[in-house]
Amino acid sequence: MPSAVRALRGATTVDADDTDQIHERVQALVAQMLERNSVDKDDLISILFTATDDIHSMFPAAAARVVGLGDVPLICARELDIVGGTERCIRVMMHLTTELSRAELHHVYLEGAKGLRDDLPE
Repeated sequence: MPSAVRALRGATTVDADDTDQIHERVQALVAQMLERNSVDKDDLISILFTATDDIHSMFPAAAARVVGLGDVPLICARELDIVGGTERCIRVMMHLTTELSRAELHHVYLEGAKGLRDDLPE
C-alpha cells in the first residue's frame, strides 16, 4: 500500500494536575503511539493535544517537545467539559504518513483512559 495521511489516536490520564506527572504520562503515551505503529519522527505531520478543564499546570505539548518533537507542529486545545467525562484526561491525535491502513493502526489508551475507545483494536 502506498503512503497515506492517517490520524492516530491516544489518551492518558493523570492522578493530579502536576507538571512532573503530566510530563511522564504524555511522554509515555507519545512513545507508545510511535513505537506500536513503527512511526519515525519524520513521518509526523502534526500533533493535536487536548486536556480537560481540570488540567492547568502546563501545556501537554511541552512534554512532547522535551523528547525531541520540537520541530513537529504541536498545538493544545481544551477538551469539552461533558458531565460524566473522564477527569484529568489528555487526548492526542497524531497526523502522520504511513503505509499502514486505518485498520492496522494501533491506537493507545493508557491509565484511566483505557476504556475510552474499547471498540478499537489494540
